[in-house]
Amino acid sequence: MKSPTFTTKRFLALLASYGAKGPIEHAAPTQHLKEEGSNVTGYEDKAKDRALDRWLDRVVKASGSEPVFLFVVVGLVTWAFLGIPYSHTADWAVIISDVQAIVSYVFDSLLMRQQLNEYEKMVRVSASLRSRCISNRRMLRELLNDGRRRRCYQEQQQQQQQSSSICPTTTPSCESLPRETLVDRISTAASKTVGHLASVCLYWACIAIWLGFGPSEEWSNSWQLAINSATSALMVFIFAFLANVQERHAAHTERCLQAIFEHDSAVERALRAMTGDDVANETVVVVAPRMSRIQRAILYYADLVGTLTGVAILTAVMVVWLAIGPVMGFSSNWWLLIGTYAGLVGLNDSFVLRNVQMLFNGYAQDALDQVDLDDKSILDQLRLPDPTTTNRRVPTEESISYRISAWMGVVCAHEATVVVGFVFILGLLAGASAMRWSTAGQLLCNIPPSIIETFFMMILITGHNQAETKRHHRLETFFLRRSMLLSHVRGMKESEEGQSLHVFEPKSEKMV
Repeated sequence: MKSPTFTTKRFLALLASYGAKGPIEHAAPTQHLKEEGSNVTGYEDKAKDRALDRWLDRVVKASGSEPVFLFVVVGLVTWAFLGIPYSHTADWAVIISDVQAIVSYVFDSLLMRQQLNEYEKMVRVSASLRSRCISNRRMLRELLNDGRRRRCYQEQQQQQQQSSSICPTTTPSCESLPRETLVDRISTAASKTVGHLASVCLYWACIAIWLGFGPSEEWSNSWQLAINSATSALMVFIFAFLANVQERHAAHTERCLQAIFEHDSAVERALRAMTGDDVANETVVVVAPRMSRIQRAILYYADLVGTLTGVAILTAVMVVWLAIGPVMGFSSNWWLLIGTYAGLVGLNDSFVLRNVQMLFNGYAQDALDQVDLDDKSILDQLRLPDPTTTNRRVPTEESISYRISAWMGVVCAHEATVVVGFVFILGLLAGASAMRWSTAGQLLCNIPPSIIETFFMMILITGHNQAETKRHHRLETFFLRRSMLLSHVRGMKESEEGQSLHVFEPKSEKMV
């Protein structure tokens, strides 16, 4: 028996790698004193090795752009106005359902990859900040262990305590994180409105009203198509809106990280100038999270959907569907085929998306918690107060509606919910098969998935809003601490210069 070829081994290894979240390692760029022109002072994300991955990331970014969002909105408005002369026809109602199924199928893959990218990015950010914290702690320890310098710093602190004015070396600078643009703030407000508990309740109230008209409409196909059209149009809007909001927030987060990393690198440069330390920043490894077998299976599916393999499957399905179009005469059954397939797959994807969203947000928060601990250790080392205890506004989202939304999000994100959703899909297929895929059987595989998937997309927006609020407050904390630390280190440097202590400072040093 021949052994598997190298290509086969690589393919099997690729299949086995899906769902496994290995350790992520990263090191902050070291700030050099002699060659400052080569220093990376701001935030710089890691570039992916494969050109196809980079291309797919550009597609993901484009899917959340303003032109794509406006195109979707214009398309929905056009469809709505076409309903004035054609609302009595079944084709008008069916076309939005099929379009929604295809759009959802495509956006599911892009949103899944978007979440995978954000998770890895925030973990790398935490590793980079911790990497620089290790170097800064080492250099501060060296400075404080020097007797003359320690006495100099103690005198400096005593003078600050006796001064009646607020000393700039013990408080953060007047700088703040970049604010959202006007359009971004409007988008964020709209996101909070769509994802609010009241909007979710209003959605289910509309479903209840629709059910109430069932007996008077004799549960007719037109009655069923009405809600199918409404939920399909709403879902198309939510998909495009969520992709746009996430890209906007990702861009704002990157601007905030730029400000944080500039302060962080300035602290490192100042400390290296005082100590002459040229040891490179260590590589920090964030260990892989533990998970159950069910969760691993869910992530396996998520990786298939959100990676190049998922895009290949998506492309293959669309090519096959288009290829059999002439054979089926581009009939309604041909449209039904892709609509039913993409609709059921999209329903399963909505369960997985919410599960992955909460899981990755939790992993990222755990990684940032370690940065928080490292920051506090440096402040304790310098006996500085934590500026966030007095300067940061306390979040006020802990209302009843917030807690209910959070609880609802946890339930929807549980791995058991994903399993129940998969069993539900099998039940729909069995029911439609028992009805021999009649019109009622076809609607069975379209209407319940559409209603449930729309609800889960609203919950997805709610979860994104809550995670984004926590992340922004966390980034604000990091910025305030580094702002204070930078002011204090500059004060230490000025104190050394006043006492004629030796400072390893290059002539062209630039400070933020």
